Amino acid sequence: MLARATVSAVEALGGYAGGVYLRSESPELLRLAVFTGLPGPLFGPWWRMQVNRPYPVAEAYRSGQSVHLADEEAAMRRFPQLMAGLPVPFSSLYEPVTGGPERFGVLFVLRPATPGHAVGEADRELLRAAAEALSAELAALAAAGDPVVWTGDPVEIPPTAPAGGAREAVNRLAQALLSVDREGRIGFANSAAEALIGPGAQGLPGRFLWEAVPWLGHPAYEDHFRGVFLSPVPVHFAARSGPDPDRDWMTVGLYPGPDGVTVTLEPGGEPAPVPDAQARTATGSGTPADRAAALYRPVALAIALTEAVTARQVSAVVTEELLPAFGGRQLAIYLLNERHLFLAWETGFPHGFLDRFDGVSLDVRLPGVETLTTGRPLFFESMQHLAAAYPGIPLDADVGARAFLPLIASGRPVGSCILGFDAPRGFSAEERTVLTALAGLIAQALERARRYDSEAALARGLQAALLPRRLPVLKHVDTVGRYLPGTVGMDVGGDWYDVIETSAGLLALVIGDVQGHGVAAAATMGQLRSAVRAFALSGNAPDEVVRGTNQLLIDLDPGQFASCCYVLLDPGSGRALAARAGHPQPLLRHPGGRTEVLDLPGGVVLGIDPGGDYPVTELWLEPGAVLALYTDGLVEMPGTDIDEGVERLRAALAGARPSPLTETADRLVAEAGSTADRPDDIALLLASRTGGDR
Repeated sequence: MLARATVSAVEALGGYAGGVYLRSESPELLRLAVFTGLPGPLFGPWWRMQVNRPYPVAEAYRSGQSVHLADEEAAMRRFPQLMAGLPVPFSSLYEPVTGGPERFGVLFVLRPATPGHAVGEADRELLRAAAEALSAELAALAAAGDPVVWTGDPVEIPPTAPAGGAREAVNRLAQALLSVDREGRIGFANSAAEALIGPGAQGLPGRFLWEAVPWLGHPAYEDHFRGVFLSPVPVHFAARSGPDPDRDWMTVGLYPGPDGVTVTLEPGGEPAPVPDAQARTATGSGTPADRAAALYRPVALAIALTEAVTARQVSAVVTEELLPAFGGRQLAIYLLNERHLFLAWETGFPHGFLDRFDGVSLDVRLPGVETLTTGRPLFFESMQHLAAAYPGIPLDADVGARAFLPLIASGRPVGSCILGFDAPRGFSAEERTVLTALAGLIAQALERARRYDSEAALARGLQAALLPRRLPVLKHVDTVGRYLPGTVGMDVGGDWYDVIETSAGLLALVIGDVQGHGVAAAATMGQLRSAVRAFALSGNAPDEVVRGTNQLLIDLDPGQFASCCYVLLDPGSGRALAARAGHPQPLLRHPGGRTEVLDLPGGVVLGIDPGGDYPVTELWLEPGAVLALYTDGLVEMPGTDIDEGVERLRAALAGARPSPLTETADRLVAEAGSTADRPDDIALLLASRTGGDR
C-alpha cells in the first residue's frame, strides 16, 4: 500500500525520489517507512524524525498542512536546519496523511529544483490526491483494528528503470566508469573499471557501490553522494583509495541523471596536505569533503541547539545530531552540582554501567572529571589506550574509542560529555577542533536550559499558589475546574479560573487568559485574579468588574494583554449576567442535552483600550443545565480552524453524561491533555445548576 502510493506520487510529479513517514510507537517520533530513488544508508540520519523539530516533514505532520519548497532558497528561508545537512539544490513537496482527526504520517516527493517558480496548483492537487487515497486506505486499516504505526527501518522500493549503458562504447574508454541506479546498486562497470578496481571486479554488477568499492564508502564523501542523488549538478572530488597518504588518490566524478549516477574514476588527484597523525586515522582525509562534513553537520547541531529549551531537549538534540555526524553509538552527559558530577543523560551504554560514576567528586581521577577540571578534551583511539591512561578504570567493552569533552560556558564549568564508538578510530585535527567547539555550544545550551528550569519551577509554584485550591460548595450549584499546562516551550502560562461567592449570595464565575508564558504571565495572572475578586466582592456589576480590571492592566503596563469572561449567577433563580473581553464564547448544555455556543457580545481584550466597552448579556440556567467556560488552548489545534475545535467541544459536552460534573470535566480535557505537542495551556470551568426555581 505504501509502496504503491509512493511510486504513483513520484511518477505523477516527475520526481526522482519519494517516500512515506509514519507515526511510530512514540507520539513524538516519525519513522521513514518506505522510500524510493535514494540509497538508504546515505540518508540514515533522516530515517527518524522528531515531530517537534524544524523540518518540513515534521511541520506537515504537526500542522496538517502541505509544505512545498521549490528550491534551495525557499528551503533555506523556512528550514535552515534541513539545508545545513543537505546543502544542494532540490525541490520537495510534503503532504500530511490524515484520517479525520487521526494523523498517520507524511507523503513526500523530491524532484529537481525550479528556482523562481512556485510549486504549481496542479502538482499540489496531484500530491494531495495521492495522500488522500493513502489516507483512506490507512483509515480502513485502523478501523479494522490494524495499528497504523511503523517500528522498524524503512523498506526500499527498487527503481522502476535499471541503470545501464552502451556497453561497447564505454568499454573503449580508458577512464573507469560505473553506472549506479538510484538505490546505489551497480548496473554496469566498463573494462577499465574492472582493471582499476582489481580482483573480483567482474562481480561488480548487482552489488552496492560502497560495498564493492569500500574506500568510496568513507564518511567524508557521503555529502558528495547525497548531493548527486538530490541534485542534477555533477560533483568532482579527490578520494583516498589506499593506505599511502601521498600516492593512493583517485579523482572521482559523479554525474547524476533521472535513473541514477555515472561514476568515473581516474588515478591521481590534488588532495589537501594531510598531517601524519591525521593520515593514520580512519576518518580524516583532509579533502574538501572532510571540510564540508566538518561544516554542515555542526551547523545543523548549532541550529538545533538554539531551539532546545530544557536540559532534556538539549541532550536529545545532541543524541540526534552529534552521534550520527561522527559515527558515535554512545553518549553520556554529566552536569556539575556542588563539586560533584551527576548523570543527566545517557544512551547506548549497557544498562546500569554508568551508575557507579553518578555523583563522583571532582577529586576523583576519571577522564570525565579531568576533562572538566583541566578544560582539555581527551581522546582515546581504543579502550586499550583508555585503560593504559587510567589503570583500573571500569570498561564497558574491550574495543571502541572514547572522546571526553569539557562543557564550559563563558568560563563557567557546566559538566562533561562522553562520546563512545563501537570500534577503534582516530580523531583528526579537524574533528578534535570541531568537537571541542561543539562542546562549548552544548555547554551554553545546557546553561540556558538550567535558567529555564529555574524560571519554570518558579512559575509553576507561582501558578499553583494563585489558582484556587478548592471551589466553594453552594446550594443549587456545582462547580468544577481543570487546568493543564502546555507541553511545548515554557510550560506555565497565564490561564486562570475562579469562583467567587459575593456578599449578596450571588456566584461569580470567572475565566481568563494572559498572553504569553512564564513568570511574567503567571504574575500578571495573579494580579488580574486579585483585581477581579476585589471588584466582585465589592458588589460591582459584570461590566464594571471587567472595565475596572481592564483599567488596572493598562495602569500596570506589563506589556501584556488578557482575555476574560465574567458571569454573575443567581443560584436560586438561574438568572445570569455575563460580560466578555475578547474571550472564546461559553457553551451552554440544556437539561435535555442540547448544547449551544452562546453568542455574547463583547469588547476588546483587556489592557488595550482605556475606553473599552463591555456589554452585559442576560442568560438563564435551568436546573440540570451546565455552563462551560474555557480558554482557547482547549479548542485550538495546529492546522485547523478554531471554530472546528469549538464544535468538537460542543459535541463532546452534548454527549457527556449530565453528572457527575467531575467526569464531564475530565472527558472534555482528556483528548487535548493527551497531545504531546500542545503549545498552550488549558483552563476549564464548569457550573451546573442542581436545583432552585424554574
